[in-house]
Amino acid sequence: MSVTVTPITEQQLVAAAESLGALKAEIERRVFGQSDLVLQAIVGLLARGNVLIEGQPGLGKTLLVKVLSEALAMQFSRIQFTPDLMPADITGSQTLAHDEQGRAQLQFRAGPIFANMVLADEVNRATPKTQSALLEAMQEHSVTVAGQKRDLPSPFIVAATQNPIEMEGTYPLPEAQLDRFLLKLEVQFPSFDDLREIGLRTTGSAEATTNVVMTREQLLGLQSLTREIVVAPHVAEYCAQITMATHPGSPQAPEQVRRFVRYGASPRAMQALILAGRAYALLCGRGWVSEDDVRAVAHPVLRHRMIPTFDAKLESVTNNDLVDVLLGSITPVRAAG
Repeated sequence: MSVTVTPITEQQLVAAAESLGALKAEIERRVFGQSDLVLQAIVGLLARGNVLIEGQPGLGKTLLVKVLSEALAMQFSRIQFTPDLMPADITGSQTLAHDEQGRAQLQFRAGPIFANMVLADEVNRATPKTQSALLEAMQEHSVTVAGQKRDLPSPFIVAATQNPIEMEGTYPLPEAQLDRFLLKLEVQFPSFDDLREIGLRTTGSAEATTNVVMTREQLLGLQSLTREIVVAPHVAEYCAQITMATHPGSPQAPEQVRRFVRYGASPRAMQALILAGRAYALLCGRGWVSEDDVRAVAHPVLRHRMIPTFDAKLESVTNNDLVDVLLGSITPVRAAG
């Protein structure tokens, strides 16, 4: 039985481009000088993926997530991760309450995970036990408390932040949790001109506010439209080639990967390349994914999914360097005809 797929119309693409352009402009009005970062955050939003944001203190990681939720009028929740945070502080717990007749009964008190946009601030400061409380929520959009599964609101996104230069009192995220982040975004230090503009914009008497530019229903519609973007077989093959080449034992792996990578990316990387590529294509106003779209999202998709060897650390070879090698060594498969 064949399934009929309705092609995306030009009107849908134009309307989506206008809405997403307004969203990007509104965020950049508050998060100045981080255009690429804002674009990648919107890609993660459209793909319904969790994002890990890494950068030095004061670069606007928390502000980005807060402004994004405000521009979309989404329910926002911030969890400050500390070593004494417990899993129940995130998911919620059963509490003893009394009804009107004075009879005691257990009631579920929802934790801060029950929101549309959850900011896990400084996520690597919590213990592994507490970090694991996010795993079910990030993967299945639900939590299990006292043996009962409870669904989280839709849309649901976890945006976690971490500081790469702070090591004391931190617990590195396990690979299983890193893999559940669709994208890892890196916040770059602003240029001299941007730094000067940030100082002028943020130290005046005017109170900074964010305008709502998109409703929850519009966002859900764009997320559904993202998954209808066409992925041609040769583009899917290109994504598979890149993913396979991250494994040092693969015949497609370049020499640098064989030397500097212990373990390559999981199948989630293949899914992430296609999903993020679809979202990027929609942002560009197209109804189909090109190899250029895949290359544009390859770094945030792959930089946290390869485990480097000790030699890589000794020679200061980063995962970003390895992604550059992959993109330079894998030749795109052209469409037939």
